[in-house]
Amino acid sequence: MGLPVSDTPPTLRERFRRLEDERRRSWTAEALAVNLDQREALVRAHPQTRHVAAGDTLPPAVLHRTDGSPLALDDLVARGPAVLIFFRFATCPACNIALPYYKETLWPALAEAGIPLVAVAPQPEALLGEIVTRHALPFAVATDGGLALSRALGITYVFDEASRAAAEAKGGSSRQLNGTDAWELPKPTVIVLDPGRVARFVDIAPDWMDRTEAPVILAALGLSQDGQSRAA
Repeated sequence: MGLPVSDTPPTLRERFRRLEDERRRSWTAEALAVNLDQREALVRAHPQTRHVAAGDTLPPAVLHRTDGSPLALDDLVARGPAVLIFFRFATCPACNIALPYYKETLWPALAEAGIPLVAVAPQPEALLGEIVTRHALPFAVATDGGLALSRALGITYVFDEASRAAAEAKGGSSRQLNGTDAWELPKPTVIVLDPGRVARFVDIAPDWMDRTEAPVILAALGLSQDGQSRAA
């Protein structure tokens, strides 16, 4: 007899583990060390950073969808809660695992419940749109121009010297990542936002290879996997 086949989709951590395993097989020891050192430094420093927390009120920010149209936070939560998922940039390998995962495991329940989901990154719209097309994302993807909202929330980090040098060696530039001269990106962050722009739930991942699982987000909203209220 064969082993039973599970219908449960792989967790985000399991998907990231596959990427980590592939990198160990294919990357040089130097490249691995640069990546791991930056992530470990961010984890160590995170407890000392000042950042958004549950109960805080977000500023009245206006983001822009990849087609250039404005998306005000006040409009987003005018009829109820919304979910914001901050990610790094369109060609970030981990983000290309995370956003399809949320499409598969989170978006259907949110859509059933009528709760908006917006993925947010600082990258200019023309470049950010690549990830929407690549994965046929059904939810909004929006630009946080100049990292204005991310900085206000205290969720950004600055590349260390080795990471910046590695990115530049591959032909990268800060303007491709965020439209500014600063080598700065948001830490992956999930915020459940209530009317009045009040954060009900906040989860910040200083290590971008360890992000919020969909069931945790649904639980913060009191929803089951099918989008029904757990209290129903």
